[in-house]
Amino acid sequence: MRFEQLEYLVAVIQHGSLRKAGDRLHLSQPALSESVRNLERELGVTLLDRRRTGARISRQGRDLMPAIVEVLEAVDRLRTTAGDQELFSRMVRIGTVNAGTSPILVPAVREFRARRPGTTVEILSTQHAEVLTALSEGAIDLGLINVLPGDDVPPDLAATELTHGRPVVCCRPDDPLADQEAVTVEELRRQRFITMRAGYLMHRFTHRLFDGDPPPMAFSTDGAEMGKLLVAEGLGVTVLPDYSMEEDPLVRAGVIVHRPIKDDDTDVTLLCLSRKGAHLAPAVRELQAELGSHARAREAGSA
Repeated sequence: MRFEQLEYLVAVIQHGSLRKAGDRLHLSQPALSESVRNLERELGVTLLDRRRTGARISRQGRDLMPAIVEVLEAVDRLRTTAGDQELFSRMVRIGTVNAGTSPILVPAVREFRARRPGTTVEILSTQHAEVLTALSEGAIDLGLINVLPGDDVPPDLAATELTHGRPVVCCRPDDPLADQEAVTVEELRRQRFITMRAGYLMHRFTHRLFDGDPPPMAFSTDGAEMGKLLVAEGLGVTVLPDYSMEEDPLVRAGVIVHRPIKDDDTDVTLLCLSRKGAHLAPAVRELQAELGSHARAREAGSA
């Protein structure tokens, strides 16, 4: 067994296919496939479920991931101690629903990269359920999701509360809604509304908020960032967590603003998730701690 085979396996799991992993590693797909198969034969287990749509970690592979990560960390420490840090550049992958991007995620990544310039941070924007699946399968290291009171986290994942907020109305500064201190649900019902697609927490929240009587829908879109762009272009209004709006470049530029929803005190929580019981790499732990630090700074500033 060669430790490169373990690195290849992790790359396939992270990228979801042999072709994408091969491109990343500058290896041909047949060579990468043969290397992983040799590792499977040596260990006597099937590590990947190979499908037409890609390759995913098998149940047996998931059970072995903690030990694989420990081996790769040991190699990383050995190389670092030997002064050859450039040979092994750890990648940290985060799956996010575009929550807390400006006040928490971006500054945390900036500080992390300043300390670890040799470590690549890959940020994947996706839906809530896909974040959970990718974490459970080992395809990402950390996940950021929004939850409402009563929402559960899968038992195989560990959750850390980063920050709390409230849903707010996102509109243009020249919209009549921006002249009000708070926006009522009835006023929202009369607007062209930009909703998040099913699978996003704000889709579920607004369905509950409008209680079966929604406004005329202008657009349905993926994620907060596209929703804010559509609002900025004057195509409607939307509802997002307040921490998704704070420090956003469009807010700083005065292109969009946000107002609270009158008589609504719903609490939205931003969670940082990791695999429960997994031995997190030092780089992952550092980035997780940086996220927590910026979340505490945000909470202190909001107090």
